[in-house]
Amino acid sequence: MTQDYILARLLSNNAQWAEDVEKAAPGFLADLATAQTPKVLWIGCADSRVPESVVTASKPGDIFVHRNIANQFHLTDDSALSVLTYAVEHVGVSHVLLVGHTNCGGAAACAQAAKAPAASEPASPLERWLAPLTEIARTVEGEDLTALVEANVRVQVENIALSDVMQRAWAKGRDVQVHGWVYELESGRLRDLGITVGKQ
Repeated sequence: MTQDYILARLLSNNAQWAEDVEKAAPGFLADLATAQTPKVLWIGCADSRVPESVVTASKPGDIFVHRNIANQFHLTDDSALSVLTYAVEHVGVSHVLLVGHTNCGGAAACAQAAKAPAASEPASPLERWLAPLTEIARTVEGEDLTALVEANVRVQVENIALSDVMQRAWAKGRDVQVHGWVYELESGRLRDLGITVGKQ
């Protein structure tokens, strides 16, 4: 399979999809082009097996999205913070979902790295990005990768709640909730961890 075929297939599939959407809902895409009003921000993993719109049977415009390796939310990451700011303060989302998933390659790498002595400085951009998750892995007992995935989701929900963006929203009385979910690759099901945080 050549690269040209892969790209041509994507373009062909897109053309067919756009045609199908217009037939099923005339004017939907034209209307969507003028504004977006999603009520959900999904912060998830970049893993190709977890396409948020597909697994939730959502339409374009339903979910505002930020994805990265191992669904991290670092309080020093301007990319994640800018997405959160825009979603909460300009788009007006009412739910922020931090979604991890089973069999996460990033979490597995961190579980392995946690077994080795801590290096003085991570050597690559990926190691730097995952360093906080490696530290979480050092605190999780046993070899259960799903336990690490869940622990990571809990920490990232806490990080989102601590962000200036959420603190400002809650201080203004905004009822924006932060949720922690896990997507199970094996079953295709989303699982709520029951750790929702909202305005006090």
